[in-house]
Amino acid sequence: MVGDHSTLSGDNTALLSQKTPKNGLSCKMVLQAVGKVLRKSKTKPNGKKPPAEEKKHYLEPEYTKVRVVDFDLKELVVLPPEIDLNEWLASNTTTFFNLINLQYSTISEFCTGETCQTMTACNTIYYWYDERGKKTKCTGPQYVDFVMSLVQKLVTDEDIFPTKYGKEFPNSFESLVKKICRYLFHVLAHIYWAHFKETLALDLQGHLNTLYTHFIVFVREFNLVDPKETTIMDDLSEVLCTPLPPAQNHVSER
Repeated sequence: MVGDHSTLSGDNTALLSQKTPKNGLSCKMVLQAVGKVLRKSKTKPNGKKPPAEEKKHYLEPEYTKVRVVDFDLKELVVLPPEIDLNEWLASNTTTFFNLINLQYSTISEFCTGETCQTMTACNTIYYWYDERGKKTKCTGPQYVDFVMSLVQKLVTDEDIFPTKYGKEFPNSFESLVKKICRYLFHVLAHIYWAHFKETLALDLQGHLNTLYTHFIVFVREFNLVDPKETTIMDDLSEVLCTPLPPAQNHVSER
């Protein structure tokens, strides 16, 4: 690799810069030219530098071991006997919407158009698609507002999430639940990626870890989110969805 040989000590640089070859180009000028080439080689064809890999602080063991419960959350998501599947999906989806909305509200003042100019998670940019399929690039808070407004509208629609006895769920119910869960995953991923430091400062990492784990085991149990969609957070999911040994399970009491 060129980069392996591009570093010179200060003494060597000063020595080389004093020597001028016959063609009139000093070594200092050559080094400057090479530096420009190397900088360009690190730039994408469109002229934008690729985003630097950031350390995923939320994967550090001291944070992943913090939970607010000490039992296997898979027990909470299994469909109980004699309970209608759609009723179970509706109840849990509404609960997750409320909890994720509440979790986001704890860091919402830090999620602004300046701090989150795009809706990102793990170097993935999420675009919003309106009802006509128009693709829109928006800020983090705008995207979350779109998500929460849409989900609020859906879960309070009696024709989609019926609450009255005897009223049937629409044929499109499962596809709408999948849509909701995909959007809610985006919000959770963004909180981890962009606002985990604020979550730590508020001492809410245990709540976030527990909520995320509960959500992931739920959507996996009923195949509600395409695994390709959640792959960007697989490293965290693998850690959190593996029950901790009793001696290591740090339950946060608040």
